[in-house]
Amino acid sequence: MKTLLTLLLLTLICFLYHISAGPIAPGLMVRAGCCEKYNRTPIPKGKVTHVGRTADNCSVKAIVVITVCNKKYCIDPSWTWAKRLLSEFKQAIANTTSPRAPFNQSKCDKTPTGLKG
Repeated sequence: MKTLLTLLLLTLICFLYHISAGPIAPGLMVRAGCCEKYNRTPIPKGKVTHVGRTADNCSVKAIVVITVCNKKYCIDPSWTWAKRLLSEFKQAIANTTSPRAPFNQSKCDKTPTGLKG
């Protein structure tokens, strides 16, 4: 009887913990891969490591570009430049797992522009 009571109590504690974390966790998970707004900055292909679309469950649909410095840019999917970039990137990785030239050719330069010597 004590084992059953202990099991019931542990189940209740786990259930309450799960309920209290429920409303926050799904929102964080969905927002992690989504974009809040668009950017209209063309990124040089040599600095691009990945190009894709946001997930279907995101409210803002965008083309996501990730650079060699691991920066994420959310580009307007109706922009012709962005559509072309996505198409070219898909062709570049069609038969391999990593992008071929002209993508991913640059190194990440984290030195501020004014401090290059």
